[in-house]
Amino acid sequence: MDNRDDQHQASGTFGLVAGLGMGAGIFYYRSLVNAHLSSGLSPRLLLVHADVRRVMAHAAARETQLLATYLAGLLHQLADGGARIGTIPAVSPQICAQELAEIAPIPLLGPLDAIVTEIERRKLQRIGIFGARVTIETNLFGRLQNVEVVKPSPAEIDLIANTYQRIVEDEHASQQDYENLRALAHTLIQRERLDAMLLAGTDLSFVFNPENADFPHVDGARVHINSIMRRLASDGS
Repeated sequence: MDNRDDQHQASGTFGLVAGLGMGAGIFYYRSLVNAHLSSGLSPRLLLVHADVRRVMAHAAARETQLLATYLAGLLHQLADGGARIGTIPAVSPQICAQELAEIAPIPLLGPLDAIVTEIERRKLQRIGIFGARVTIETNLFGRLQNVEVVKPSPAEIDLIANTYQRIVEDEHASQQDYENLRALAHTLIQRERLDAMLLAGTDLSFVFNPENADFPHVDGARVHINSIMRRLASDGS
């Protein structure tokens, strides 16, 4: 094997828990493949499919230990298949991050760590969150230092959560979804004097991209993917 082949194989096998929902898994798969190829690496990805209904039911009920046990079982499948590092590309299941870290068979590159690092790097002090209800209503981002997470009103939370749930189920966002969330982002930033909106839901990739998100924001999924690629490149160096 020549040096070029060594470089192509350097990133190792990366495990991805897909299906949370389907669109999110496809987005991560496509993005990771494209990022590998643009870096001159051959993708070595292993996917396992999760039952999104089970995951979201445990998350909604705050059953963190049951959720961690289920996800650990999926990670064992990835480990058995040769994955040496992995991720769960969804924010809501991160409510069990602590419990999962204790029983996961492989190291995890979680979205929370990547998002926290990016928010701290940008020195943001007041943020709002778009995502699933459990993401907005729980203290998922409590590790942020000197950052205030401002919650929308109950009616606004309903709008965000219901819109997000529909997007996950449909694997598609309508123009109306975009306009509603965009308008709300501008309203919250102005009314609450926010530094940025955190897009803390992978399926928001159906709504916003770097070209149409015309408000200060942190794109959690894209930040996470960039973090994964930096880690894989570092491991292969």
